Amino acid sequence: MTGSNITDTDRKSDSPEPFASRVVKSRHTKRVDFIIACVCLLLIIVCLTPMLNIFARSLSSSQALINRRVFLWPVDFTWESYQFVFKDASFSRSMIWTAFLTVVCTIVSMIMTVLCAYPLTYGNLKGRQVINTAIILTMYFSAGTIPNYILMRDLKLLNNPLVLILPGCLSVFNMIVLRSFFYSIPESLRESAELDGANPLVILVRIFLPLSTSVLATLALFYAVGRWNGFSDALLYMTTPKYAPIQLKLYQIINNLSAIETAQNEGIAAAPMASEGLKAASVMFATLPILLVYPWLQKYFIAGVTIGAVKG
Repeated sequence: MTGSNITDTDRKSDSPEPFASRVVKSRHTKRVDFIIACVCLLLIIVCLTPMLNIFARSLSSSQALINRRVFLWPVDFTWESYQFVFKDASFSRSMIWTAFLTVVCTIVSMIMTVLCAYPLTYGNLKGRQVINTAIILTMYFSAGTIPNYILMRDLKLLNNPLVLILPGCLSVFNMIVLRSFFYSIPESLRESAELDGANPLVILVRIFLPLSTSVLATLALFYAVGRWNGFSDALLYMTTPKYAPIQLKLYQIINNLSAIETAQNEGIAAAPMASEGLKAASVMFATLPILLVYPWLQKYFIAGVTIGAVKG
């Protein structure tokens, strides 16, 4: 019977059916993966189409733009639009100021977010529920544009660079995200550190922050992109061109082309230039720097997704 059992087992193990089923399953999985990859590629192309169109317009001749012959690739390739943008000293100065402003705002915002989220993770914090409620209420209720303007005027922040930093230095949504991530860190780590004599600041710097690299990088990117793309606050509170962010400069170029048309009529410009080409070159000049930041922070997004998947 033993020999018979061994023979039956060997026959079952040598049966081609499990192997065949695995092959069929593998082919099916590859087919599904291929379809998903094609759909994702199609969505990427659709999302990139507007940017490709703007890029093609920025490198096309004015005659091609006037005849509407530009779609996704340049026609009559020329650097005329970019040369005009690069020769504008105010545009380059605005780009440098915006880069500096983005770095400062991101650092200040991250410090404020961490300092606001970390104390709320302590269960013995007095008035924690009241503080949480007051913070969340600010997400749903706002004074409005005119009261905010009056407040900035009374605080003497109008036409002051600080008005571009202080009012938006804390995002309640980002604070809630960081606080939720801090909740996921085991309480035993904090308790063991407290037994070793560590104070709350040491626990924050040596335990919480190193374990929150992925979420901190993500929130920093949110703050940086928000500041880089922001122009409404500068439009309302700033009147000095010296402190105009790049998006406000772009807004002014796109909506006010009278000076360019005057320069062309007076012969200052070397050749006639279509306003659409200048708009496209300005958009590309203002968009590419912040767009290049994404590949450097992509690994932190992947790490964050992996951590969430492991924790279930």
